[in-house]
Amino acid sequence: MTPPATEASDVVIIGGGAAGLSLAHHLAGIAPVTVIEPPQGPLRPAERTWCYWHAGDDGLGEAVSASWSVLRVHGVDGCPVTVEPAPLTYRMVRSTDLERLVHGRLARSGGGRVLRATAESVRGVPGGAEVRCTLPDGRSLTLRARRVFDSRPLRALPPARTHLLQHFRGWFVRTATHQFDPAVADLMDFRVPQPARGLAFGYVLPLAPDRALVEYTEFSRSALTTEAYKSALGHYCRDVLGLGAFTVERAEQGVIPMTDARFPRRAGTAVARIGTAGGATRPATGYTFAAVQRQSRAIAAALRDGRETTPAPHGRRALAMDAMLLRALDTGRVDGPAFFTDLFRQVPTERLLRFLDGATSLREEWSIGLRTPVRAMLRTATELPFVPRRPAPDARTGDHHR
Repeated sequence: MTPPATEASDVVIIGGGAAGLSLAHHLAGIAPVTVIEPPQGPLRPAERTWCYWHAGDDGLGEAVSASWSVLRVHGVDGCPVTVEPAPLTYRMVRSTDLERLVHGRLARSGGGRVLRATAESVRGVPGGAEVRCTLPDGRSLTLRARRVFDSRPLRALPPARTHLLQHFRGWFVRTATHQFDPAVADLMDFRVPQPARGLAFGYVLPLAPDRALVEYTEFSRSALTTEAYKSALGHYCRDVLGLGAFTVERAEQGVIPMTDARFPRRAGTAVARIGTAGGATRPATGYTFAAVQRQSRAIAAALRDGRETTPAPHGRRALAMDAMLLRALDTGRVDGPAFFTDLFRQVPTERLLRFLDGATSLREEWSIGLRTPVRAMLRTATELPFVPRRPAPDARTGDHHR
């Protein structure tokens, strides 16, 4: 029998989603990088959309397919809140565009590459770690590296006090007539039926006067069936947006955890978890892409300086505030639609968006906290230390658009 082949790489990244590609983008030129991506087949995810806000040039411009400088939130009462978050813009990145950008950058960097294979196991070895892979032709390959970054979803979520899901289905629609303003993105439209606990909203990203990504999203304890999402989207498109005749060109559907679980960032001496598996998803909002960029830049800086650290994607204050909000939403003490609508009405938009990304000061966070239901939040903060952490119900998770 032929022994398995062995190759060496300074850094191995498992997974070619938002987290893996982003880290490879920031490491290209700093260290030789091998990105392991699943070959064509059932393990390879479908094309996905990621959105985030940013100011200035962040090196991802070639992958940005659309952006918006005006944002809007619709309250349950139908009254819109329209804001301009300058200098921030809201940006859309398609997975195929990010792949093209990063793959090209790796090819030009010298020592960087993409390996089509299935990662079977990771284990620590003296001086680093090794990843055992299966190539598309069935042969085995072992990669040895100084550092391994693993973005694969966890098999089970860690115990937590609150387990909610952000689950959604989106349609890329084309309308028979011009129905959309390409300059305005609707972040949250609460003019949809609300669940008994949690919240639901529509989400509209116009791509042209007759094209948009239209999505139905819920924050709740369990996901819906595909037929239920289709029904909710149909109602939103026809009865709320009044789109008239339209066709669905493509669909996206996914689930991500909204939880105050403690995600371990390390899986061994030389192995670190990144992305949602490493806690990059903001617990109370589901925003992930911006945190992934922030953590990727910090990891690249650490490796460049010879440090073996994996910085946390979110600070302790942000996680503590999110734990309170998740518990308040899950217990029904806070009206979710009113909570988010009031924040957009009362807080300067640029500050609010930085708050949602965990980039505000303690003073700014205090001023924002005073614009929330203070009594309900204080009651929740008082009881949180006594709420036991319990295992999460089974839930399939994946990339979200944020």
